[in-house]
Amino acid sequence: MAIYALGDREPDIHPDAYVHPDAVVIGNVTLAAGTSVWPQAVLRADYGTITVGADTNIQDGTVIHCTVFDPTVIGSGCVVGHAAHIEGSTIGDHCLIASGSIVLNGSVIGAGSIVGAGAVVPFKFEVPPRSMALGVPAKIRQGYEVPEGHLDRNVKMYAANAAYYRESLRRLD
Repeated sequence: MAIYALGDREPDIHPDAYVHPDAVVIGNVTLAAGTSVWPQAVLRADYGTITVGADTNIQDGTVIHCTVFDPTVIGSGCVVGHAAHIEGSTIGDHCLIASGSIVLNGSVIGAGSIVGAGAVVPFKFEVPPRSMALGVPAKIRQGYEVPEGHLDRNVKMYAANAAYYRESLRRLD
């Protein structure tokens, strides 16, 4: 694993979290139990903090950063899709931040919400709980409420995948 301290800023990774050997975790990053971080994901907390809640998965190629003014907080039971970018934002529990989406500084994504694939959530934008944000710039899909438990299957699948990788992944070169 590429786990780095930066000066006195050191990651705090729960023993039950899984960080793939090709992921990068730098600085003041906290990963709770059951969190999984997949290949080529980068979590860089050089000037602020990044906190990831229990049973959340950070998929391949995702970039998570923060600033001294805007910490990044990602709740429990979240799915952060491939190649997403989260910068200085707060993501509530049980959210889907879909592949290729961007969530910018000061934004708040309410619990149980979805940020659609490729969406760009602008600075200081608020997505109400159980809402769907789509487009560039993101807009709230009116009249739609995300069903409770919409991510349960994906969260369980990634937890099982992390256990499988922990036991079975082996490098061949």
